Amino acid sequence: MDRITPERRSWNMSRIRGKDTAPERRVRSLLHRCGFRFSLRHRELPGKPDIVLPRFQIAMFVHGCFWHRHRGCRNAVLPKTHSQFWSRKLSGNVERDRQNVRDLKRLGWKVLVVWECELDNELALQKRLVRSLLGAATNG
Repeated sequence: MDRITPERRSWNMSRIRGKDTAPERRVRSLLHRCGFRFSLRHRELPGKPDIVLPRFQIAMFVHGCFWHRHRGCRNAVLPKTHSQFWSRKLSGNVERDRQNVRDLKRLGWKVLVVWECELDNELALQKRLVRSLLGAATNG
């Protein structure tokens, strides 16, 4: 049983943003502090990546652990109410993500996914991103 009213749940869900989220802004700030320049939301690319680094041919997604089912993450729990609905919806998100990654790779893009929980340790995330981006620069 849900602890809040359906009206309140609906209001809560309506406040969840699809773009320019706090995790996206934090990742962009981190990249900028490291000296990387990027573009936002290239609508022509599959999946409309959150961050695009054209110089490195990298498309980056900043995924919420709940919405995109970060495997093994404590934030990716399935709600106990309406579990069939949520299972179907979230599985659809995961499948769409997989298809977008396949399509981007077919177009020659490298794809990076940053998970919301990775922002708990910004230093480790920064090291991973710099390593990936500099690796792409030397390999491409």
